[in-house]
Amino acid sequence: MVLSEFLDKWNDRSETLLVHTSGSTGKPKPIQVEKTRMEESARITCNFLGLHAGDTALLCLPLDYIAGKMMVVRALTCGLKLIEVSPSSHPLACLVGKGRNIDFAAMVPMQVYNSLQMPEERRLLLTIRHLIIGGGAIDDAMEQQLRTFPNAVWSTYGMTETLSHVALRRLNGEEASLWYTPFESVRVGLNEDNCLVIDAPRVCNAVLTTNDIAEMAEDGRRFRIMGRKDNVIDSGGIKIQAEEVERLLCPYVLKPYLITKRHDGELGEAVVLLVQSTDVEQVREVCRRVLPKYWQPRCILSVSAIPMTQTGKPDRARAERIASRGKEQ
Repeated sequence: MVLSEFLDKWNDRSETLLVHTSGSTGKPKPIQVEKTRMEESARITCNFLGLHAGDTALLCLPLDYIAGKMMVVRALTCGLKLIEVSPSSHPLACLVGKGRNIDFAAMVPMQVYNSLQMPEERRLLLTIRHLIIGGGAIDDAMEQQLRTFPNAVWSTYGMTETLSHVALRRLNGEEASLWYTPFESVRVGLNEDNCLVIDAPRVCNAVLTTNDIAEMAEDGRRFRIMGRKDNVIDSGGIKIQAEEVERLLCPYVLKPYLITKRHDGELGEAVVLLVQSTDVEQVREVCRRVLPKYWQPRCILSVSAIPMTQTGKPDRARAERIASRGKEQ
């Protein structure tokens, strides 16, 4: 979808807009969302960040999904000046040397990572007054680099159903934290499976029970995400969180990788590691050294590329299919 198409749909007589979920754990699902709630979400974000009419906002995410759509809605609702660039892995490349000041930008981790690798793009990234990062986990190495940024950098938590984010976590400065803080109008809690429950009446007309396993801070308001319920691997009666295994491997496996699972006659489910490397034995040795005994991958598969969704998230459904076949298709 291009900007003119989105604006046509936004300005038509319908009170709702068709959006699709990201598809990180399966096929993207279409849902209808109310335009008035999208406007309310836009106001909440802009008010929280202190953005005002005339501030610039960078649109570098696909308009097929909620994150890109909401950048446009924030501009329309709050009077921001939209700077549009084609969605790519290097969103700042075309702006280097143009003298454009960016007050607000939203990116996925892959875009931030790539921008950090190029000196001129990194310098431009440093000047963004408010940078929000969503759509995937931020690894420790990237967070360490962002910690010294002079302007505000945030990790976001949300989903299509909540019209983008409902909580933010500051990554740098004195306010840096491991915990997400919900917006004032949002209430969160845990269900019996320790999955996050979200009550955000200004942007969603129903209480949402997520598949995100979370931990609540002592104040009963802030939270942090441990992983997804869908990503629990039940291996021989031991429950293994895929994201936790990935975090342990992060400092040692330098090539892109992903933890997934496949059916196993003995264990029920077995841990499988997909890695974008041909040196499987070296990766196996790292796993032996770093991971607990029962977290060891039963199988390590070399792949040409880690499967990703169009929004830059790991495509865990496709990864599981690769693991089940024992090879790429």
